[in-house]
Amino acid sequence: MDGTATDASNPPTANAMRRALRRARDGVALDLTEAAVLLQARGEDLRDLCASAARVRDAGLEAAGRPGVITYSKSVFVPLTRLCRDKCHYCTFATVPGKLRRAGHGMFMSPDEVLEVARRGAELGCKEALITLGDKPEDRWPEAREWLDAHGYDDTIAYVRAMSVRILEETGLLPHLNPGVLSWTDFQRLKPVSASMGMMLETTATRLWSEPGGPHHGSPDKEPAVRLRVLEDAGRSSVPFTSGLLIGIGETHQERAESLFALRRVSRAYHGIQELILQNFRAKPDTAMRGMPDAELDELVATVAVARHLLGPTACLQAPPNLVDGEYERLIAAGIDDWGGVSPLTPDHVNPERPWPQIDRLAERSAAAGFELRERLAVYPEYVLRGEPWLDPRVLPHVRALADPATGLANPDATVQGHPWQEPEDLPEAYGRTDLHTAVDTEGRTGDRRADFEDVYGDWEVLREQVLAKGAPERLAGDLREALAVAADDPVKLTDDHALALFHADGPALDALCRIADDVRRDAVGDDVTYCVTRNINFTNVCYTGCRFCAFAQRRTDADAYTLSLEQVAERAAQAWEVGATEVCMQGGIHPDLPGTAYFDIARAVKERVPGIHVHAFSPMEVVNGATRTGLSIRDWLQKAQESGLDTIPGTAAEILDDEVRWVLTKGKLPAATWVEVVTTAHELGIRSSSTMMYGHVDTPAHWLGHLRLLAEIQQRTGGFTEFVTLPFIHTNAPVYLAGIARPGPTARDNRAVVAMARLLLHPHIPNIQTSWVKLGAEGAAEMLRSGANDLGGTLMEETISRMAGSAYGSYKSVRDLQAIAEAAGRPHRQRTTLYGEVPAERREAALASDGHLPELLPVLD
Repeated sequence: MDGTATDASNPPTANAMRRALRRARDGVALDLTEAAVLLQARGEDLRDLCASAARVRDAGLEAAGRPGVITYSKSVFVPLTRLCRDKCHYCTFATVPGKLRRAGHGMFMSPDEVLEVARRGAELGCKEALITLGDKPEDRWPEAREWLDAHGYDDTIAYVRAMSVRILEETGLLPHLNPGVLSWTDFQRLKPVSASMGMMLETTATRLWSEPGGPHHGSPDKEPAVRLRVLEDAGRSSVPFTSGLLIGIGETHQERAESLFALRRVSRAYHGIQELILQNFRAKPDTAMRGMPDAELDELVATVAVARHLLGPTACLQAPPNLVDGEYERLIAAGIDDWGGVSPLTPDHVNPERPWPQIDRLAERSAAAGFELRERLAVYPEYVLRGEPWLDPRVLPHVRALADPATGLANPDATVQGHPWQEPEDLPEAYGRTDLHTAVDTEGRTGDRRADFEDVYGDWEVLREQVLAKGAPERLAGDLREALAVAADDPVKLTDDHALALFHADGPALDALCRIADDVRRDAVGDDVTYCVTRNINFTNVCYTGCRFCAFAQRRTDADAYTLSLEQVAERAAQAWEVGATEVCMQGGIHPDLPGTAYFDIARAVKERVPGIHVHAFSPMEVVNGATRTGLSIRDWLQKAQESGLDTIPGTAAEILDDEVRWVLTKGKLPAATWVEVVTTAHELGIRSSSTMMYGHVDTPAHWLGHLRLLAEIQQRTGGFTEFVTLPFIHTNAPVYLAGIARPGPTARDNRAVVAMARLLLHPHIPNIQTSWVKLGAEGAAEMLRSGANDLGGTLMEETISRMAGSAYGSYKSVRDLQAIAEAAGRPHRQRTTLYGEVPAERREAALASDGHLPELLPVLD
C-alpha cells in the first residue's frame, strides 16, 4: 500500500477500465472520471495504457524534429538557503538557523560559495545552475532578515537576482530559479536574469493543506490556489516554467486527476509550462511523514501515462531517475521524454539519500529502451528557438552561446564561460516608422494585426471558453424610480443595488439620470468646460506584454514598429511648447531593450529642453517595468523619476480593476493590486495622477461599479487623482475583438450611463470627469458634456494608440475645435493646466495664436 488515499471498497469496474482504455487508445479526450479510473490501471491494463501513451509521446517527438530522443540537463544544484517559512511534513531540505550554525554554515550560501559550485560545474561541462531555496525565509526567521540586511539586500529575491547575474557573468551557467511562490512583480524582477524558473504544484487537494495533520498544514505557500496563481503569473509573464506533481502524499486518484487537469488548463492557456515533473513520494527519516509508505512504482507509471494522454504530444514529461531504483525502462515506456537535471558534481539536496545516476549509465539504459540521450539546456528547445518574448534580451545571448541554433538543444561543442550581463545604458537607436503619428491619419496602419497574432496573446480558444462560461450579465430589475430619487437627493447615499439599476437605465430613465448627473456637475465644478493644450509623445510602440485589447503594440520586426531617440522626444516637446502647450503626455510600449533608467533620461531630456513644460508621463505598467529592471522599489524608482523631471503620472493601464476581467483583456499586464500600489505610492510622494476606466469589451456594469468604488476609496485616502477619464473600448483592430471574444465597444447608451454614474459615484471625491473626443468624436463628446462630464482632455497634437485601434476621429484637435465642442453643449470653455489650475497668459496667447496646431505638424528630426 502506498500514500495514495483510495477507497478500496469502490475500485473502478472492469467495464469502466475497458472503456477508458479504449478511449485512450483511440486518442479521444479523456474526462476527469476516466482519468481517475486510468490512474488505477495495473497489470495488463497498465501496459495497455502505457503503450498508447508512448505512441502519443512518439508523435510529439517526431513533430518536434527529435524522434527517439530523450533529454536531460547537465546541472549543478545550488541550495541558496535551506531556511523556509513553510513546514512541509515530508521535507528534509528545510532546516532551522540553529542547525545551520552548528554545522558551520551561514543563513544563506555566500557569493563565494555559490560561485565556487558554479565554476566547478562549468569546468565539468554543466550548463545549468539549479538555484533552489526555501520560501520567503525572512518572513519567519529573524536571522534570515538580519543576514539580508547585513549584506545589502531588500529581500531574498534581490539576492537571487544578484547571484544569478554573477553566475551568468562569471561562469556562463544558465540559472534555473526555484525560489518558491512568486508574485507577478517577482517574475518581472527575475526574468531578465534567468533562462527559466519553476515551482512544483504538487497537488490541488486543498484538504491536504487546510486540515490538521495534512502534509502541507501550516505552510502558507502550499495553498493550491496560491500555487496555481503562480503558474498563471508565469504564463502571463512569458516565463518558461517547470511544474509538476508530488504523488503519494495522501491524495486520492480523483484529486490527482484534478491536479493534472489544472496543469493542463494553465498549459493550454499560456503555453508556458515547459515541462512537468512527476515525482513519487519517498519517506524520509526525521520527518512527520517518516512512517508513510513510499508511492509505488505502478502509481508513478500510471500517473506518467495519464499525464501524457491529458497533456498531449507537445508536453515534456520528466521523472527524476534517482527516485525509481533503476526502473528506467518502465518510465520511458509510460511516456516520459526527459530525465531532468542530472549533476556530475552536486547531490540532489532535496533527496540527498538518492544519488544521481551516472550520465553514461543513463545513456546506456535509455539506449536499451530505444532512445538516444541528448543534453538540453535549462530552458527547453521550443523556447530557445522562439526567443522573444520567452527569453529576455539580457539573457538571450547567454542562452544562444550554449544552444544548437538548429535544434535548440545544448550545443555539445559549446564552451561554458561567462559573458557580460548588463542593462542597456541608453534608449535604442531611433528606427522604424517614426512618422506614424502623422501617417496613421493619411496612410493608416500596414495590417489589422500583428504577425504573431496566434501566439503572443495566449490560447484564444481557452479564452473563449473562459468568457462563455461566465455567460451574459443579467439585467437587473431594480427600482429605478427610487434610485433616481436618491441620486437627485444625495448621490453619496447610492447603494450598490441603486447603482446597478442606474447603470442599466435607458430611455426616459437614462435621460433623467444624465440630467441629475449634469446638475451634480454644475454644483461641483460649475459650467466651464476645461481643456489642456498638450502633446502626446508615444516614444515606442515595440511591446511584448500581450495586451489583447491593444492594437498599438508591435514586435520590433513588424512593419509599423518604431522607437524615437531622446533627441526626437525632446524636439517634439519643444515643438509643442512653441505652439502654447503646457504639458507633454509621454507613454510607450514595454520595449524589451529599454533600460529601466530610460524613463529618467526621457523626463530629463524634455525638462532640459523645455524647463517650463509639465511632464505627465509613464503609466503604472511602465513604472513597474522601470522599477523591476533597475532593482529599485516602486517608491525609490518614482522618487528618482521625480528628481529627473516627472511631475504627474497618467492613471492608464487600469482598464478594469478586477483581475477576472484583466486576465481576459491582457496576458501579461500588471494585476489590479499592483496598479493600486503604484498610484497610491505616487500620491504619497506628492506625484498626482489621473484615473481611467476602459469599458465596453468583456465587462459588465458590476465591474464598472467595483472599479469606480475602488477609485473613490483610493481618493478618500490619498486625494491624489486629478480627474477620472472614461475610455470607451475601440474594437476595430483590437485582437480580443478580432478573435471573436469582446463586444464591439460600448453602445451610445452605455457611454451616457457610464459618464453619468462616474459623476455620481465619484462625487464629491473626484470632481473632474473627462470625456474622450478621440474615441467618441465631437458630437459624442458634446453629449457626454450634457451627461455629467466637465473636461475634454487635451489637444493631443498626435494620437497613435486609439488611431491604431481603429478610432475614426483623427489624432489631434485645435483649440478652436475643442471650444466648438463645448459650445455645442451650450457651455463656456476654459484652458487649464494639468492640475486644473489657471494657465499663464503667455501660454494662453501662444495657444490661441497657433490654435494649438503644430505648423504643418513639424517633422521629427532624423
